[in-house]
Amino acid sequence: MKQAPAILLTIDVEECDIPLEYGYSLDLEEQLDQSRKGLAEFMSVISQTQVPCTIFCTGVYAQHNSEWIKELDAKHELASHGFYHSKFDPQTDLLSSRLLLEELSGRKVVGFRMARMQHVEEADILKAGYTYHSSLNPTWIPGRYNHLKASKLPFFEKGLWNIPASVTPNFRIPLFWLAFKNFPLWVYKQMCKETLLKHGFLNLYFHPWEFADLSKYPLPAHVSRGSKGELVSKLKSLILYLQEEGLGEFMTMENFVKQLENGK
Repeated sequence: MKQAPAILLTIDVEECDIPLEYGYSLDLEEQLDQSRKGLAEFMSVISQTQVPCTIFCTGVYAQHNSEWIKELDAKHELASHGFYHSKFDPQTDLLSSRLLLEELSGRKVVGFRMARMQHVEEADILKAGYTYHSSLNPTWIPGRYNHLKASKLPFFEKGLWNIPASVTPNFRIPLFWLAFKNFPLWVYKQMCKETLLKHGFLNLYFHPWEFADLSKYPLPAHVSRGSKGELVSKLKSLILYLQEEGLGEFMTMENFVKQLENGK
């Protein structure tokens, strides 16, 4: 029997350092506090809709929120987002973040996503003990990266599964956090539906601070839009739509990779 398309809801749990990119200074505790507030909103929706999600967490956030890591519901997956969000050393951070998350959670950590979807050598990821990574956005983001020739579908390469972020079948419109935030919901729903039907999976990613109140920071509208609560209801509406339409099965990325392994 043909498997249902996979719906992968993922969140990059990190320090809220985006105001720094726009010249606003805030200390680590404020960064962590903003992410805590937004994460509580996100996880509330996840709990209400009873779907699993994959949490890519930085070592710094985990260190300062160890009880939350320990109490994380077993249906969710814990994966690595590096040790720090604003800096990265492939020789130390890949391994140290995995070991810390495993120590705090008592779970095996097999997935990795690099901050800001930057490139990391597969050999370094594999050496640090991961099974898959999800740091590829197969589209063009001005000033960030150009991956217009990259695969839109999951692929196995250099000993690792690579699970790209979802883009539309036509024109590679990215379905990442900025699209969810800025497109009308009915448009975003339609793009998700088309992508699921064509590609057989949907890999969406968010950040906790998006769901917190960002109004005090000098952020452009396309970054801060929806941060006073609108995004919370928008996320719930999206999940309910995907459930009610029966468009796919919600699962963690680890379980999705196991499906790919079985069909390889």
